[in-house]
Amino acid sequence: MTIHVLSDQLASQIAAGEVVERPSSVVKELTENAIDAGATTITIDIRGGGRELIQVADNGVGIGADEIETAFLRHATSKLSSADDLWAIRTLGFRGEALAAISAVSRLTIVSRVRDASAGVRLVLEDGKIVAREMVGAPAGTVIAVENLFDNVPARLKFLKSVTTEKRLIDEFVTRYALAYPAIRFRLSHDGRVTFQTAGSGATADVLLAAYGPDTARQLMEVATLPREPGPSGGDRRAIDVHGFVSDPALTWAGRNHIQLFVNGRMIRDTRLTFAVIQAYHTLLPVGRFPMAILFIDLPPEEVDVNVHPTKVEVRFRDEGAAFGAVQRAVRASLMETAPARGLGSWSPGPSGGWGAFRPSGDYSDTPSAQLDIPWQLRGPEQERSIEGAPSASLSEAPEHRLPIMRVIGQVGAAYIIAEGPDGLYLIDQHAAHERILYEQFLAQRQGQQAASQGLVASATVYLSPSQTRLVEEQLPLLASLGFEIESFGPNAFSIRAVPAILTRSDPAGALAAVVADLENETPPLKSETEALVIKRVCKTAAVKAGQSLTREEMEAMILQLEACEVPHTCPHGRPTLIHLSAALLARQFGRT
Repeated sequence: MTIHVLSDQLASQIAAGEVVERPSSVVKELTENAIDAGATTITIDIRGGGRELIQVADNGVGIGADEIETAFLRHATSKLSSADDLWAIRTLGFRGEALAAISAVSRLTIVSRVRDASAGVRLVLEDGKIVAREMVGAPAGTVIAVENLFDNVPARLKFLKSVTTEKRLIDEFVTRYALAYPAIRFRLSHDGRVTFQTAGSGATADVLLAAYGPDTARQLMEVATLPREPGPSGGDRRAIDVHGFVSDPALTWAGRNHIQLFVNGRMIRDTRLTFAVIQAYHTLLPVGRFPMAILFIDLPPEEVDVNVHPTKVEVRFRDEGAAFGAVQRAVRASLMETAPARGLGSWSPGPSGGWGAFRPSGDYSDTPSAQLDIPWQLRGPEQERSIEGAPSASLSEAPEHRLPIMRVIGQVGAAYIIAEGPDGLYLIDQHAAHERILYEQFLAQRQGQQAASQGLVASATVYLSPSQTRLVEEQLPLLASLGFEIESFGPNAFSIRAVPAILTRSDPAGALAAVVADLENETPPLKSETEALVIKRVCKTAAVKAGQSLTREEMEAMILQLEACEVPHTCPHGRPTLIHLSAALLARQFGRT
């Protein structure tokens, strides 16, 4: 095997694999260039999820006609001049790889004019080679159109996700940079339809409203930079400024992907700083739930190294502990100042500081029985028996996966039902048990037909982020088959006219938002798995909650229905529905054996 030098084109295509992973990577690089060019308006047009066309137009300084070819050479940049500049980078781009990498895997057309030039220049490149050049009339700024992305790299094209997924990734990126640069007017369109735009007013709150809607925006709290502390020599001890927005503890998500971090205006990923945000919510959130945060961390450029990876989303801090502490303190201070006035959601932390012990903040003692919608008698001819006339049966007569017949004793902590069985006591988690009951009933309804739906007297409106909107549009047929009737109600908003029958007494907008959050964090590849995921969330939303007092009739009805379930021992998410304390165990605990 002989050693040979790769051709320039092949080397460029290999390098493009590090910089340009998917259409959203192209949008990222071109948008960052526009921001570095001082643009105040950035317009992004997408076709076919970015495979057919990505066009980014800005009103920045433009590229001179005598430099435009140079801009597409590898490692050509206007943002660095010496190695010393690497340790104090103040721009988003600096490696000089993006334009060369993008042009190597697409057909690229650029039109650019500097402000004092009488005409602009139009350059066309295919597979990294210039095929056309001409002088044209053009407004000041730059327009770059990228067509047929990855057509000359079939292996990369094969690994792209669906068009809807690629759209969602682009939406997420544009939304986040709009938050970081509220003074820039962003406009994003997919296939000729505007899906997101900002006014460029300079107010982050305005962008939050456009990105997430009023329901989410009103639950965000501002994080202000803490006062600086004087150092031992008279200077500032804290050179790290942290500001932005974090969610009220009542607004939580199932994953960490709603924690967005920016360092000196650059969107980054950093597990330590993400953990710092989560730590700031210590004792304020249920287990397995995470907050939303949009945080901007400003520090001297020489204190952070951004030259870690070609994508420039990973950074290294000179003092990681200082960055971690600054983020944690700023978020915690905002929570302690603002959250108590909002009630810290619906729950108060237990005395241990965690969420193992719950104390309801409201009074559920007068909860009407009818609101829980638990029928007093099992349905089905083979299961039909009343509570009072329940036949006796021994544990050995029941199938192994079935539960024995139990007698209700009472309720503890407004969360657990105490029941007596043939061999000891059973502690039943009322929420997990009701989830299992509703899940199996829903599946039974779904066999061969559409789930029962209940129309709303007044339609409910839910506002979503652009990326969440893509998810709903992709899953509309599935949601309709499960009983949702949803219509578009303007940009990133939907009107809910009907919901699955079991959600009749639940908040329809909250239920849909919860379904979308689950899909956003875990979208299975198979349609059947996606359907199961949505059904689980619907049943979780409709199930009775910890903190709701149940009447004896309701508890007895729930136990009867749980006994009839095919898989009664766990909820659809795998948590146990009950704990068995056998008579032998009780005897040992009391020293009787």
